[in-house]
Amino acid sequence: MVKVDVKGCCGFVDGAKYQEYVGKALQAFDTLVAGNGAGNDFLGWKHLPSETPESLVAECEAVRDCWNAKGVDLVVAIGIGGSYLGAKCAVEALSHNFAKQLARKDAPEVVFAGNNLSEEYLAELMDLCAERNVACIVISKSGTTTEPAVAFRIVKQYIEDTYGKKDAAERIVAITDAKKGALKTLSTQEGYKTFVVPDNVGGRFSVLTPVGMLPIVVGGFDMRAILAGALEAEKALAVKSEENPAIVYAAMRNLLYKEYGKKVEILVNYNPKFTYLAEWWKQLYGESEGKDGVGIFPASVNNTADLHSMGQFIQEGDRVMFETVVHVEKSTRSVVIGSDEQNLDQLNYLAGKHVEHCNHMAELGTVIAHEDGGVPQMQVSVEKVDAFNLGSLFYFFEFACGVSAYTLGVNPFNQPGVEAYKKNMFALLEKPGYEEATKAIKARL
Repeated sequence: MVKVDVKGCCGFVDGAKYQEYVGKALQAFDTLVAGNGAGNDFLGWKHLPSETPESLVAECEAVRDCWNAKGVDLVVAIGIGGSYLGAKCAVEALSHNFAKQLARKDAPEVVFAGNNLSEEYLAELMDLCAERNVACIVISKSGTTTEPAVAFRIVKQYIEDTYGKKDAAERIVAITDAKKGALKTLSTQEGYKTFVVPDNVGGRFSVLTPVGMLPIVVGGFDMRAILAGALEAEKALAVKSEENPAIVYAAMRNLLYKEYGKKVEILVNYNPKFTYLAEWWKQLYGESEGKDGVGIFPASVNNTADLHSMGQFIQEGDRVMFETVVHVEKSTRSVVIGSDEQNLDQLNYLAGKHVEHCNHMAELGTVIAHEDGGVPQMQVSVEKVDAFNLGSLFYFFEFACGVSAYTLGVNPFNQPGVEAYKKNMFALLEKPGYEEATKAIKARL
């Protein structure tokens, strides 16, 4: 189970104040559990680990088996925001770091599109498709979100041209609304297999729905283990207690923000497999809390690499930040440093030690240095990087986000601000219906 340690913050905060914020977090916990707070029509994620039927996992596996029978070795997963970040996180965390170079043959490679509007990216994606056996997962509630819609139009045309319309219908799966929308209509017309994006689960909370499940399963990863880890977290975090890790995390981060001016939270990891955990976490907390003129800015670093770039600022820059370190207790692999007779690199003092021991000492040394430098430190710990622990982390951060946002006093489940850029983009692209907006925005250029 995920553990949270806030000892590295104790020297920065008043104990009585912390207890005050624990009380606020417990009230927020009650609101989240009772389902009577703002945005309560988007709470379907809370019981996904315990209520997801086995048949849904089996349905995803049936798609995997169908594509494997066709020899598919490349799956293009199309989506943006919460429609790709959770799956991308899982694929990156659970893959061999050098899977591409090793040309792994036991499952298709899953790549992602529809999360940008780069012409170079899409052209190079088509270069890859031309050399591979391709299938596609398209994820969109409406089917009209610009970035994924553009990518899907291009990938769909390629698949139809390459394999024919009939076979293309078996190579495209849509994850979309149950009843309405452009993608649902197209899927019905073309005979695509579909999965449902639940109405009561927002995109950034959707990794344990088919949005995350299908790309994870077709990539050859263990969705049952992810759900098992999430279920353990669901049970543990349902207990109302001052020691509940979600309460501890939500209380401390809100205390640091409200009372001590710590406006930036840096998620720190020491394992490259968790790079996209940070990207997923940034959307989860940024979109959930950044509104109404308040919110902690979510940032991230990947250490030890970023100690040689961002380390200077964190150590001695403006004291507006605190760090949350994702600590992995043990490695799943073993590499021991050997001895060298010449010892020119002066590393013989490490001979016989595991590389992960050095990594942990670098982590501990950095935590102490940054604490001494005026940066409060929290630690979120899991046993190892595997499917079970990743599922626990997914659910922990989701549940803690709901508690934290209610503690902050905002609706965790809306995102009104993301529409502003879209309106400007549509006006500049001269989308039908935006004629007046087009005139207005061009007058500003």
